[in-house]
Amino acid sequence: MTLTEKVAYLKGLAEGLALDESKPEIKVIKTMMDILDDLALTVADLEDGMDLISEQLDAVDEDLDELEGFVYEELDDDDCCCDDCYDDDDEFYDVECPACHEVIGIDADTLEEGSIECPNCGELLEFECDCDCDDCCED
Repeated sequence: MTLTEKVAYLKGLAEGLALDESKPEIKVIKTMMDILDDLALTVADLEDGMDLISEQLDAVDEDLDELEGFVYEELDDDDCCCDDCYDDDDEFYDVECPACHEVIGIDADTLEEGSIECPNCGELLEFECDCDCDDCCED
């Protein structure tokens, strides 16, 4: 039973009592019944509005999921078709120079370039992607 149905039932009970409407107590009860009826209708309208908003939010959430899939798929396809080579562009890797044994921190972009000169001795350091998958794009 909904709230509006319950209020309608209560109003029916009160009318069925055939109360004397000239008494001040009965006028108060009748006014309270009208207020309850208005409140029940307002709550029903709010529930309908919340249902509509919930449906719209679900649709926006589905659209956002689709958009995120499209955007993140684009970002993953930059230079390599797999995620095994470089997990994060902000990640740094420690590389030891074979000539001077200086440990150098390099980022994923530098690894992708393939080589860098050692800042300490000038030795050319070359890098390869040692990915075991067959999905990597060949340059």
